Amino acid sequence: MSEQQPNPYASDPGQGGDYKWGPGEASYGYPQPYPATPPYQPTIGGAGMPTPAYPMAAPGGAGFSIGDISIAGDQIITPSGSMPLRGAMWNATDFSRTEEKIPAHAIVLAVIFFLFCLLGLLFLLMKEKKTTGYIQITVTSGGRHHSTMLPATDAMAYQRVMAQINYARSLSM
Repeated sequence: MSEQQPNPYASDPGQGGDYKWGPGEASYGYPQPYPATPPYQPTIGGAGMPTPAYPMAAPGGAGFSIGDISIAGDQIITPSGSMPLRGAMWNATDFSRTEEKIPAHAIVLAVIFFLFCLLGLLFLLMKEKKTTGYIQITVTSGGRHHSTMLPATDAMAYQRVMAQINYARSLSM
């Protein structure tokens, strides 16, 4: 290129010459360095060191587990190997369904008690709920991926799993 039209992709010598054209640093989904710890400045004389607001997981023991995925210290332990906890991506998908039906004994009671002033029809209001299916949990960290399925035992199973997933997400930050 000529002096009249400089190369726009070349390093700028006025800026130190260390800028190279291309994408910047990755941000979302990649582990970031820990922020620096601010120095402790006590406001009351003799206050000592502050205690943490939450207990830390003991190294070597499982902090908690979701299915076959366990969190111990700063590691996620799965049957396929361990992954770093920091920067992990957690996801849950609900593959369950809840069916509601009138049980057979309610129909029999409604027919028998139909003769008593139609009060037997109240037995048809009896409902039976049955939940079947699974909840899939996936975790991705350090270039590895693991997925597990948990059985859904009732209609609130997905909410309980999401509470555990949100706790795991808070530990992954």
